[in-house]
Amino acid sequence: MAANSKAGPLAVHITALEMTAPPKQSLPMPVNLHTAIMRVTNIPLPFYRFLYRQVGSRWHWVDRLRMKDDALASILHEKRTSISVLYVDGAPAGFFELFQENEETIELVHFGLFEHALGLGLGKWFLLQTLYAAWAMNPKRVTVTTNDLDHPRALQLYQMFGFSPVSTSDGDVVPLSDKELLELAKRD
Repeated sequence: MAANSKAGPLAVHITALEMTAPPKQSLPMPVNLHTAIMRVTNIPLPFYRFLYRQVGSRWHWVDRLRMKDDALASILHEKRTSISVLYVDGAPAGFFELFQENEETIELVHFGLFEHALGLGLGKWFLLQTLYAAWAMNPKRVTVTTNDLDHPRALQLYQMFGFSPVSTSDGDVVPLSDKELLELAKRD
């Protein structure tokens, strides 16, 4: 979603959630699709930014795009960060990012699908695979944060899979300006 250089901050309502037990659901792999989920070690920054923009542009994900290379690399290449990419019929179709805060807590930092993967029946299945990956790290809880700029059913979907709200707050998201979008295009 293109941002206007004169756009002001967008008010958001933020919900923090946690789950304290692995999901009990089981979902079959979507039919008639060739899928693979591959963990990326030492992810190249332009590839990460590509994934981040493809998933997050319509939901106003901006924080990681504004980071300088060294700051972003220190987060992504931290050994407690895990990034996995969903491929559908050979092309990237989504990703998830997990961060091991400590021995007890795994944070689902980012999760989502590319536009071309929406409507294929992948969302619930991919979230379940994401949660299996998080719980394979043996935490006592998995956390996630969403806001009302996210997919309209995101909060409902997280709760369907066992997350419970633990707090809410209000904040602002400043959309990317035209100048920032131009700088991003030049950088990557």
